[in-house]
Amino acid sequence: MTTSRVLHFLRGPATSPAPADLRGPRQPQRLRFPQAGEGMRRVSVACSSSSTGEDEGMTYKGAGVDIDAGTELVRRIRKMAPGIGGFGGLYPFGDDFLVAGTDGVGTKLKLAFETGIHDTIGIDLVAMSVNDIVTSGAEPMFFLDYFATSKLDVDLAEKVIKGIVDGCEQSDCVLLGGETAEMPDFYAEGEYDLSGFAVGKVKKDKLIDGKNIVKGDVLIGLPSSGVHSNGFSLARRVLEKSGLSLSDQLPRNDGITTTVGEALMAPTVIYVKQVLEIISKGGVKGLAHITGGGFTDNIPRVFPSGLGAKIFTGSWEVPPVFKWLQQVGNIDDAEMRRTFNMGIGMVLVVSRESADRIIEDTHGSSPAYRIGEVIKGEGVHYL
Repeated sequence: MTTSRVLHFLRGPATSPAPADLRGPRQPQRLRFPQAGEGMRRVSVACSSSSTGEDEGMTYKGAGVDIDAGTELVRRIRKMAPGIGGFGGLYPFGDDFLVAGTDGVGTKLKLAFETGIHDTIGIDLVAMSVNDIVTSGAEPMFFLDYFATSKLDVDLAEKVIKGIVDGCEQSDCVLLGGETAEMPDFYAEGEYDLSGFAVGKVKKDKLIDGKNIVKGDVLIGLPSSGVHSNGFSLARRVLEKSGLSLSDQLPRNDGITTTVGEALMAPTVIYVKQVLEIISKGGVKGLAHITGGGFTDNIPRVFPSGLGAKIFTGSWEVPPVFKWLQQVGNIDDAEMRRTFNMGIGMVLVVSRESADRIIEDTHGSSPAYRIGEVIKGEGVHYL
């Protein structure tokens, strides 16, 4: 009988976090595809398609992800663990709330395996958790990771962990520890899975919980670097349909040269420093991290009952990668807005009096856009 070996260890803390850069999140970095022999396993993605017709519009559910089923599971879990459902879990601790979040990077990992790009996927992992907990106004304190594979490739794992350290530095938190699990026969050769866990804190009287949001408040959007870490099951189906490889040029009209792989693998923006700076100046009532479920499902999570959102769809530039995905996949607008971030990775709900100041303060490398407002009613309405 083969015995599974699990390697447990507590990694030492990373070096002290870099001084806060109050200019906001780092600019998306240029990705370098490995040359032949450096780890590029294949140049295109092979995955089955559930589409029954060439012109049939593609959907997230058709790609294998049922958001409604996930919502139903959360509803059932709430019966056993009341209080869940926010972007981060709150735990009272003296004068503070500890705010905790956990996440993975989904099937974006499949593209990491295909491209051989492993040194930025750790940034995605950190981003998914710290961006969640900062929606409560919490400052991230520490992060832990879980890395699982069938056969440990030390050099590859080091690249992944280096990305995690980079993500921690970008969010001013410490990589406190982690676990590496080596489980023979569980994963395909050369593949691995990741999950991460972040904990932060916020003073109880500084907690941002959306309770004070009222009709007429303004929605401000912070731009994403691209697809971030959600919607890749559908994006991979579109890539297969397109006939392009990850090393082919992404069709775009702005004169910028980008490969399909570079566009899809762009690291998730870590909004922590920019958001905390904005919060420190006042006026922020709620925040929504735009992940799975897009605008449609995430923005209403921060509203009191009886309020909805009106989105001005032409108020920001949608990145070319989304236009390409929609065109090739023949994906309708409603599906796009419930699957992808569409170029906005974080939404702030702010008082009308504060909106202009916040937008003016974010000019330059980290812009912000007035993308909508709070209305009476339910759900998200697009104009």
